[in-house]
Amino acid sequence: MNSAISSLRILPAEAEAASFGSPASSQPSFGEPGFRDVLHSAIDDLQQLESQAETKVAGVLSGNGSDVHSALIAVEKADLSFQLMMQVRNKIVSAYEEISRMQF
Repeated sequence: MNSAISSLRILPAEAEAASFGSPASSQPSFGEPGFRDVLHSAIDDLQQLESQAETKVAGVLSGNGSDVHSALIAVEKADLSFQLMMQVRNKIVSAYEEISRMQF
């Protein structure tokens, strides 16, 4: 997930080159994933981490010899990833609210 979030960046040259009403502007140039693709990838990574944590916790609870430490680490990874995703969501909502307050 870190690679998906780290690829979130604003490139002024691409933002100026995009024409705002055309369908082609939603497609990223230079073969890079778009913002929507990056968010979907990050959400998929988060869901994968959560399912791994659930599997490890279920293994510990069923008593099939799963390591408690690895289960705890998996739960913490999932929790940190969720917290990061919530902060990204908060920033996106904040940016949207600021843009909606702009007068054109």
